[in-house]
Amino acid sequence: MKRRGFMVLAAALMASACASAPEAPRQSFTSDRISVVTRGSGPDVIFIPGLSSHRDVWAETADALDDRYTVHLVQLNGFGGFPAAGNAEGPVAAPVAEEIARYIAEQGLERPAVIGHSMGGTMGMMLAARHPNSVGKLMVVDMIPWMGAMFGPPGATAESVRPVADQVRAGMMAAPADQTSVAEATIATMIRTESARAQHVEYSRLSDRATSANAFHELIVTDLRPELANITAPTTVLFVIPPSAPITPEQYEGYVRISYANLPNARIVKVDDAWHFIMIDQRERFIREVVAFLAE
Repeated sequence: MKRRGFMVLAAALMASACASAPEAPRQSFTSDRISVVTRGSGPDVIFIPGLSSHRDVWAETADALDDRYTVHLVQLNGFGGFPAAGNAEGPVAAPVAEEIARYIAEQGLERPAVIGHSMGGTMGMMLAARHPNSVGKLMVVDMIPWMGAMFGPPGATAESVRPVADQVRAGMMAAPADQTSVAEATIATMIRTESARAQHVEYSRLSDRATSANAFHELIVTDLRPELANITAPTTVLFVIPPSAPITPEQYEGYVRISYANLPNARIVKVDDAWHFIMIDQRERFIREVVAFLAE
């Protein structure tokens, strides 16, 4: 009886130890294009910032989520003061999308949610279209699948606007070294909340010029509309009417919606009283949208 009692106790202790054992730590991830900071625990959510931006743009959103989700904050090398490294030459968005796909695979993430702002939204669409089994759901924050449409007449194509993209990149590379005034003017049309502008002007100023110029060129000549049909993940698109739009708000909204025609089940939501950085200008509304999106 004593031996039987000892065996029962030992089995119970072993079961308890197995139940309480911590999960195996995820492998370290090394890349010359991105770095990732992880917070919290629970289902996985990947956040991707935009052009010349910093992962801290998601800080308040991450604060609202990391008690119930594992938040993965991606940073692109070459932006926000990070050395350009692998992003110093050539395309940026497509190679980074592939690196995020590798990150998902190597970390063993099970179809995480992906949320991308601006160029980060482009990378989210690339990821979901080219690796549909890697993404559980997708949120695109104020980005259309082909930005080049804004640089050409109706009926323009990615190839027809390439000369314009070449000129834009050349102009960015030839501009004076101190681009603070340009960054201030640009951010002033993207962030409605004046108190938040200075930090993002600094992130832009600290970004590597060649990386930003090449990435912007890539966005102009990359038309993702034909690839949208490959996306199987439930998708939400948040958009705003930009203050400097050369067309009426109704026309702009119509263009956004028709841009996603190849993704007919996408939920497309206009956010009022905000400019490009929705997560800053409408923080509480944005967090509600993200929470609802993740709960679907």
